[in-house]
Amino acid sequence: MLLTIDIGNTRIKCAVFEQNTLLEKIIFNEKEALFFFKKIFKKFNKITFSISSSVGKLEKECFDYIEKHSKLIIVSHQLQFPFENLYETPATLGIDRMVLAAGASFAFPNKNCLIIDAGTCITYDFIDANKKYHGGAISPGVNLRYKALHNYTAKLPLLKKEEIDYFIGNTTNKAIHSGVINGLTYEIEGFISQYFHKYQHLTIILTGGDADFLAKRLKSTIFANSNFLLESLNFLFNYVQTQND
Repeated sequence: MLLTIDIGNTRIKCAVFEQNTLLEKIIFNEKEALFFFKKIFKKFNKITFSISSSVGKLEKECFDYIEKHSKLIIVSHQLQFPFENLYETPATLGIDRMVLAAGASFAFPNKNCLIIDAGTCITYDFIDANKKYHGGAISPGVNLRYKALHNYTAKLPLLKKEEIDYFIGNTTNKAIHSGVINGLTYEIEGFISQYFHKYQHLTIILTGGDADFLAKRLKSTIFANSNFLLESLNFLFNYVQTQND
């Protein structure tokens, strides 16, 4: 069994795989981490390997516990990836974005892929049919947009996302919701349109914590999978194992 660990900016997401089958997904925050890792290894005592990618924080005590109960691979820029990296500053490229690009190259071989990760930030990453990673874009995620409007103004309230069916907000709260949710939807559609203009044959993958919320609002044909990063870690682990054989 394999434990995949995605340490994000706000949450830690884990999944247990038996070969390529996802058995269970667990989500928790940094303060709860050690408790949940103990729970995971107790329930799945056949976990022998683990692989972790991180853009956030995890206490050393947790890493020590994971390494005590499994052979841990920490994804870094030094790891061998299954694509050619054309990013001009490869050392600054987020590990999560590299893992997603790797996953796209495995899940959709010989396809042009745009991976949109809707989490704390919205990241756009493009890998072409020849397994060349080109880069993409980074913008604020849904919750960051709400927080920015509240934190950098004197009177705007802090709201949480909700489903809306209007374009014109006739109250301050509705105007904020329209600006955040419709604005982000138009942004994503705009990026997709630009990529389609250059690459007619394009596979679009939408993932991240807000993937399901956004997917129903998008007109474009997309492959929505909130577990894609965890699955990509599983793909990458298998790739690393074959390179070491």
